[in-house]
Amino acid sequence: MPIEEENTVDARVPDARGVTAIERETIRRVAWRLIPLLMLGYFCAYLDRVNVGMAAPSMRPDLGFSNAVFGFGAGLFSLGYLLAEVPSSLMLNKVGARRWMARILITWGIVSGLTAFVWNDWTFYSIRVLLGLSEAGYYPGVILYLTWWFPSYYRSRMMAIFTSASLISLIIGPPVSGLLLLLDGSLGLHGWQWLFVMEALPPIIMAMVLWTLLTDRPDQAKWLRPDQRTWLNERLASERAQREAIRKFTLGGAFSNLKVWLLALVDLGRNMASLACLIQGFGVDNAENA
Repeated sequence: MPIEEENTVDARVPDARGVTAIERETIRRVAWRLIPLLMLGYFCAYLDRVNVGMAAPSMRPDLGFSNAVFGFGAGLFSLGYLLAEVPSSLMLNKVGARRWMARILITWGIVSGLTAFVWNDWTFYSIRVLLGLSEAGYYPGVILYLTWWFPSYYRSRMMAIFTSASLISLIIGPPVSGLLLLLDGSLGLHGWQWLFVMEALPPIIMAMVLWTLLTDRPDQAKWLRPDQRTWLNERLASERAQREAIRKFTLGGAFSNLKVWLLALVDLGRNMASLACLIQGFGVDNAENA
């Protein structure tokens, strides 16, 4: 009797592009498991980051804020973000992504909700700094987290997919915010107060979701097959060994690296342009005084 060939594909045999079946299956499974969760968290971040602009037209007159006071307070978010960005990422590396990202989400959700109850300029300033401190570690934490899960070949495309959540938020957020402003007067709250309270709920809910579904490291991923976990761990360890054979960066070395500062300068320009558009949205121009 002729021996029938098994209708299977050896996971170790690369296809025409040089990608083995186990690599393709593992990356696909990891991406579908982790990227949507991280995107939803970033969606919440941008929602709570830009809703202050939607609240401005009614919030400023209700609280008696000038454009200068409101613009200054809105900008203080960046100060808190700057102060906490690196320490928060170090804590994420120490305690694990699942625990720390859940903490970040629930903290900034609570702080964002408390914005509804500011009563003067100093409480507004304080809550904006606290919001920056609370949210700071999420975006850089995700960048670090992706290096724990994706080989270098895949990281740029995963980052591109992840950051698209900010654009989605800018599409969905304003119409939702506009509807929430229509609740003005309900239960004795202004529309802008409803805006902050209701948009504080998504990050708090996402904190619970990440706590339940996020996995810190590939060797803890029970949702991967044993051979997939082995392949991923070996691939990442191999890349790390090759990289550290050339140079191993310390925290101090990163701060003294010229390329890091050049990239920071590029990002500074991008954020300054975004902030300029935000302030212009408040109706502040260079001819207007406090």
